[in-house]
Amino acid sequence: MDLILWRHADAEDGRPDLERELTPKGRKQAAAVGKWLRKRLPEEFEVVSSPASRARQTAEALEKSIRVEKQLAPGASVDAILRAAGDRGTVVVVGHQPDLGNALAYLLTGHAADWRLEKGALWWLAERPWIVRAVVSPHLL
Repeated sequence: MDLILWRHADAEDGRPDLERELTPKGRKQAAAVGKWLRKRLPEEFEVVSSPASRARQTAEALEKSIRVEKQLAPGASVDAILRAAGDRGTVVVVGHQPDLGNALAYLLTGHAADWRLEKGALWWLAERPWIVRAVVSPHLL
């Protein structure tokens, strides 16, 4: 299994949290990272997103159908993230900080820690035990 944890791109302030949308900068970030990722993903993969507008808009950069999971809303636990991802194939999970950072720390070290993913960045984990296949920042693309 490959698990790709992708933090939503830059979003506007204000509004109720789940309605916040990507800024023009965020749309560029999502497009750049999405383009990089599409070139490397296998033919078959799944995209799972938080119900937040900014996460769904980030996931749309992959130009594939998106399964929206309420359990990935801001505040998702590590268990909720893993349940949403399932245990098969390649899955891209688009979510939030600190949720994804907490999941990465736990998956890679076995301990709770506050790791940070910058807006629009992703970590690609492969196999089990997990190994890091790639870390991508929109600032590097």
